[in-house]
Amino acid sequence: MAEILNSASASIAQVLTKWAKQQPNHILLFAPENDQKLSYGQLALEAEHFMGWLKDSQISASGHVGIFMHNGRQTTTVFLATMVCGRVVTPLNLLAPVDQLAWVLDHSDIEVLFYAPENKPNLFAALKKTQRTFALVELDPDAESGPFLQSSRLPLPQIDSNNPALLMYTSGTTGTPKGVLLTHRNLLHAAKSISEWHRLTPADIVLSSLPIYHINGQVISTITPFFSGGSIVAPHHFSVSTWWKMAIQYRCTWINMVPTIIAYLINAAKSGASKPEIAQLKHIRFGRSASAPLPPEHHREFEALFGMPVIEAMGMTETCSIVFCNPHDERRRFGSPGLPCGVIAKIVDDSGNGVPDLVSGEICLKGENVLHAYYKSEAETKKAFDAEGWMKTGDLGMRDADGFYFITGRLKELIIKGGENIAPREIDEVVLKHPAVLDAASVGIPDANYGQEIMVCIILKEGQACSESEMRQFCFDNLGKFRTPKLILFMDDLPRGPSGKVQRLKLLDLLQSK
Repeated sequence: MAEILNSASASIAQVLTKWAKQQPNHILLFAPENDQKLSYGQLALEAEHFMGWLKDSQISASGHVGIFMHNGRQTTTVFLATMVCGRVVTPLNLLAPVDQLAWVLDHSDIEVLFYAPENKPNLFAALKKTQRTFALVELDPDAESGPFLQSSRLPLPQIDSNNPALLMYTSGTTGTPKGVLLTHRNLLHAAKSISEWHRLTPADIVLSSLPIYHINGQVISTITPFFSGGSIVAPHHFSVSTWWKMAIQYRCTWINMVPTIIAYLINAAKSGASKPEIAQLKHIRFGRSASAPLPPEHHREFEALFGMPVIEAMGMTETCSIVFCNPHDERRRFGSPGLPCGVIAKIVDDSGNGVPDLVSGEICLKGENVLHAYYKSEAETKKAFDAEGWMKTGDLGMRDADGFYFITGRLKELIIKGGENIAPREIDEVVLKHPAVLDAASVGIPDANYGQEIMVCIILKEGQACSESEMRQFCFDNLGKFRTPKLILFMDDLPRGPSGKVQRLKLLDLLQSK
């Protein structure tokens, strides 16, 4: 693959062309629910049909193609074929509230949206609030073929490595999502870095249930195996009862997880619900954990229960899901996301000056995988980089004498629940719509299963009443189950700074006192 990355026109299309010639019958994707398979040669064939379909549908040469689908054979096909054909793929979050989904549909400039039938209610509710119009294609993720196969085949285009390939939306601290625009070069550099770090080859098979609308699901468990010529087992979603069965059935060599998955697998094993023999898992070289910090006690317990090393890592949407990763040797650190992977990193103080080892500061990054700009947001882009081109992550951390990084906190107040980013303001704004609420502030609180859960603190209007159960139902109706706060506290006041701004982190002190 080195010659592809060194080419001035390196692209995801070139990766597919290479593997389709070298190993056309090798399986790229296993869709376990209906035992469908997608080979590299078949994907190349369907990509040429997709190219014809894009022309027939009058999608512009650099047009944006949206996906609102869960994992499946057709989901992976559309995801990769869009980039292979020189268009920009835009996966949309299936868990997004209707208002946020409508905003992204408008902001993303998609020209066509592929959606799964079961997602139609939320999508059509959002469409009522959008200002733009675009083509809609209903497509079952498990369908044996897509409508694009009816179009004639066209040759794949030559694509410059600096052309955009993926537009992914991530929650910001303001609650308004930011469009992270990533190029072919960004994605291929990330895939190369991960492949080399984990020594991935075409013989490797990854099990990953992470969704295609998550940067980890896009880059770590789809584009990276694709780049290294390997295979992916991608179920619709995570299930404790089927996880190990699939890992054993497909002879997976590594498993891609987040701390929430690890917590559920530990709990199931300890309860006797799902505990394979260690000898049955010998073909699994390692597990990988990222998207949220992995508690050291869970890290040790998982390795003891299942007899395999877990490599903890850390990534961001803005860096194609890689920043740090632990090595595959005795240097691994529990409680650390590891060493810089594919990037160069430094830690600075409030003035932007470097700090000594073991001193906390803001983590800043440079690398070929780091985004160049937020989509249609010059102000956010300018704010994200310093004068020398270092991206300011907003994460606080420190580096030890061996070069390992440790996350000590967040400048941003983002809540990360099960690897999903949730802006506190998203929760606040919905709670404030309740007629009895005067003020509200939400914050992430530690949780053994999800890494973080949501707590909201509420001040009621004088003379108004609202029970915890009533507020929980209100949140459920307006935010959905995933974003409904786990803990709801009613208070007389909220901690504030001199300017009157709520000091969210001090809400955690209130939790301890409760």
